[in-house]
Amino acid sequence: MSVIDTIKQWFRKGGAKIGMVQSLQAITDHPKINIDPDEYKRIAVDKQYFEGRFPKIKLHNTDGKMFERPYVTLNMMQVICRRLSSLLYNEQCKILVDTQAQTDSDDDAGPSAPDEADKFVHSVLADNDFNKNFERYLESALALGGLCIRPYVDPSTKTIKLAWIQAPNFFPLRSNTNDISEAAIATPTVKTINGNRIYYTLLEFHEWHADGYTITNELYRSDVAGQVGIKVPLGELYPGMAEVAQMDAFSRPLFVYLKPAGFNNRNITSPLGLGICDNARNTLKQINDAFDQFNWEVQMGQRRVAVPDSMIQLVFEKDGMQQPRQIFDQNQNVFIPIAGGGPDDTKIQDLTTPIRSTDYTAALNHFLKTLEMQVGLSAGTFSFDAQGLKTATEVVSENSMTYQTRNSHLTMVERAIKELCVSICELAKSYGLYVGSIPTPDQVSVDFDDGVFTDKAASLDYWTKALAAGIVPKYIAIERALGVPEDVAKRYAAEISDSITTSTPPSPNDVVFGGGDG
Repeated sequence: MSVIDTIKQWFRKGGAKIGMVQSLQAITDHPKINIDPDEYKRIAVDKQYFEGRFPKIKLHNTDGKMFERPYVTLNMMQVICRRLSSLLYNEQCKILVDTQAQTDSDDDAGPSAPDEADKFVHSVLADNDFNKNFERYLESALALGGLCIRPYVDPSTKTIKLAWIQAPNFFPLRSNTNDISEAAIATPTVKTINGNRIYYTLLEFHEWHADGYTITNELYRSDVAGQVGIKVPLGELYPGMAEVAQMDAFSRPLFVYLKPAGFNNRNITSPLGLGICDNARNTLKQINDAFDQFNWEVQMGQRRVAVPDSMIQLVFEKDGMQQPRQIFDQNQNVFIPIAGGGPDDTKIQDLTTPIRSTDYTAALNHFLKTLEMQVGLSAGTFSFDAQGLKTATEVVSENSMTYQTRNSHLTMVERAIKELCVSICELAKSYGLYVGSIPTPDQVSVDFDDGVFTDKAASLDYWTKALAAGIVPKYIAIERALGVPEDVAKRYAAEISDSITTSTPPSPNDVVFGGGDG
């Protein structure tokens, strides 16, 4: 941010504080928001790479005239974020809320069955299609560096809904090294009034005060896209919405902020997360440039054949102008007339240049390997060949880079899901939609599906050999090899032992699950 921009921002914020200025150029100009505006410039660049939208390429043709052509990209940021989001969360993940550890001395708990919180949370998640939406919005969180989930009450249905706020619309107000406790959430809306497009921005300020948790709503209106504009009454767009809502009995903010694992080295004091490709933009540009040049070379490499102009007939139109007419197919653009040669000259010259596909493929693969290293993916995850971009299909072992990166991100994802379950119950209880116990984050467990990283045959072979060596109990071998809970594994082990006892004893050379201790 330049010195002039900084001075302008000081004046705008100072004027807003004393009531002189009623207009905001950007959301970061609001006196309550103290985040560095450069963070949102970085997010805007991430968004551009994630969308794959870049300016057209300008170049000169053979005649020296300027023309434009589309910039063709491989959009690897979107490919990486989509792949990682599917590895982090999918429909096989299981969420369990267990309030059995809740003490009976909690007077606010009310009459509740042990599984009432779990049942209510799952009904809310199912109603919001959480499994599909969470995996989808995880792509945005990984690309832009953050995602906010905000539960709210739908007044028409009296149910809990989930709002997904992406990084450009989330502004921290107060934070510490561990979490963001206060924030502003922006909701942009565009309306057409009398043929003119009007741009509204609703700002929700989530803050803690001496009286508890409050949400303050402010509405701004602008006639220019990209500007917040002037403050207007809420009723202009949201009739019946209160300017201030007092929320009681909340243990945590009414929003969940999820950011990717890793330190924000672009701004070491910022509470915002960093996109997984923020430190790999140069490599992303190299990949895009190489792919764009390769695509252009393919287009320029189409067949060209030079023929003598004597093979082109000239006809006279009614206005006396000469117009060339090819002897060849009217829909053919392969043949190019070359001046010179007599009427009997039939020499044809092939001008087609070979496409450097091998060189471009090698360059793209080199850049892809660099990108894999920078974002924490296993070597060989991506490759580019004559058929296009491919992803590795081999099973990823537990010591692979992708597995380690996934585990780092899962720590943040698990924490966000636990906090969301708590906020859902607290919000519902404050509106009388739920009367059960409020779970703590420790009473919420998330079982992520590791099947994509597990070779079932290899796992069965490994634990069978471990059991045969006598170094693990048989129920442990069954639990790990089959992926079943401990109580189920013990039941299986008991049934196997009973079956072995009543059947013919196995040969010493046979390896069975019943041969271990346990």
